[in-house]
Amino acid sequence: MSFKGFVSTLLLLVINTLYSQNLVFQTEIGKFSSAKSFSFSPTANIFVSDTTTNELIKLDTLGTVLKTIGGFGWQESGFDNPSDVFTTQLNVYVSDKNNNRIQFFDKDLNFHSQLSNQSVTDSRYEFSYPTCSAVSNQGDLFILDSDNKRILKFNLRGEFQTTIGGFDAGSFALSNPINFCITNSAQLFVVDPPSIVEFDQFGNGIRKFELPFIPTNINSLLQTVSINDRKMIALLSNSELEQGKINPIVLKPILDDDIMDTCVFKNKLFVLTKSTIIIYQIVFSN
Repeated sequence: MSFKGFVSTLLLLVINTLYSQNLVFQTEIGKFSSAKSFSFSPTANIFVSDTTTNELIKLDTLGTVLKTIGGFGWQESGFDNPSDVFTTQLNVYVSDKNNNRIQFFDKDLNFHSQLSNQSVTDSRYEFSYPTCSAVSNQGDLFILDSDNKRILKFNLRGEFQTTIGGFDAGSFALSNPINFCITNSAQLFVVDPPSIVEFDQFGNGIRKFELPFIPTNINSLLQTVSINDRKMIALLSNSELEQGKINPIVLKPILDDDIMDTCVFKNKLFVLTKSTIIIYQIVFSN
């Protein structure tokens, strides 16, 4: 083992010893075939995308299913690999990956509109196989164009604004971006394994950093950013992360299934696996 590998292993052992006692299992909610992503609305409803059934499921924090839409297809409210879901106060955005579009719904999952290549007037800014999307507090829509390894910024009228992390971004050009989140001040944190790459809302690269594991997903909700691979989770303060203070709490819950997505809501850690949502109480101790 290299010295760097030894240090990383030692760091993980120390972190796990410090923080393994900070998760207290509470319950499981939901039953899914192959859940991929989830998102919390400000009204505490949970929206889950399932890539096997091609469905979007809305449920409350007790696990009661409130509505389900979808099924395989390219029509309105149909999906072909809904790879990501993002919610705001009023709307739900689904990255319909293999249909090359982002579908917009209201909070009750009524279809509103969509943004696809047919909506983009300049072919240079067309996107293919979108794996993630999010809306900033300023109302701009960001889409991860996985085929072209970049993020595109549009206003909500579908008008192109800028490209982020493209081939012309120099040392901040993305090589294999798979997910991103937007923080309260509209900074973007992109999972580009093995790194997390930070941009401002105008596409300027700010910094790169790595964690004690290779990330596969990132999620921002309220004051906490959560980053995970299939087995481990890093929690960072939204404000500290924006200031460049990378001091995560790293957790390794004991699970029978891989972690797909995570978030913190009201001092509880919600862990999405392919089949269910597992809820832990977070106990912060010295």
